[in-house]
Amino acid sequence: MLTAEFDMLELGSGDICLDVGCGEGRHTLAACRLPDVLSVGLDLSTTDLSTACRRIGEIQEHTLRGNISFGIGDAQSLPIASESIDVAIASEVLEHIPNYLLVLEELMRVLKPGGRLCISVPRQWPEWICWQLSKGYRSTPGGHIRIFDAVHLRREVERLGFVFFAQKGAHALHVPYWWLKCLFWNWKKDPWMVRCYHRLLIWDLMKRPYLTRIVDRLLNPFMGKSIVLYFSKLPDSVSCKPCL
Repeated sequence: MLTAEFDMLELGSGDICLDVGCGEGRHTLAACRLPDVLSVGLDLSTTDLSTACRRIGEIQEHTLRGNISFGIGDAQSLPIASESIDVAIASEVLEHIPNYLLVLEELMRVLKPGGRLCISVPRQWPEWICWQLSKGYRSTPGGHIRIFDAVHLRREVERLGFVFFAQKGAHALHVPYWWLKCLFWNWKKDPWMVRCYHRLLIWDLMKRPYLTRIVDRLLNPFMGKSIVLYFSKLPDSVSCKPCL
């Protein structure tokens, strides 16, 4: 289940793609399917990284057209040389980190001039409903510690020198599932409606039927669970002048 759209990131042969807070490696693994791309995933969870490494072996060999690497790394202090990355992805990461501005500064540091950045966070209003439905949802260790306003986040990123060029929505069909999950958060076992909806999402992910793809696409602009923002880092030859 990908949140970032790789067509928007224009990864080319010889590029390096950094997936910050990669978790079990969904975007890292997707990037290594592109020709001659070096895909690097960093995370602090050794459990997630072990799963990500195991998944490399589950991918059919002929689909691996690039190179891939996973490692331990803190998004607030990336073990990456300055201006060495062509594309960076921070998908569903910033809402977990107390000082998310440090992460944005690090992404600015490691990206090459002209490099592209994809950031995704939970959409404000569906996330707010989850917080109201369940205290456990927002207080679980390692969970979401803030709700982002997309406009404010965009301005924070632009203030560092990035140029915004696109906004998308993603995973609208997942919103009702998380509302149901939060509603029954304290139940020892998920009720039948939560289990059924989860099976629907798995079926949709595996089969990708035309009908649900259309519904998801229509709902994503205003109900997608994730807001996905795309930026580019200004090349050295371009300078910003304050507006008068």
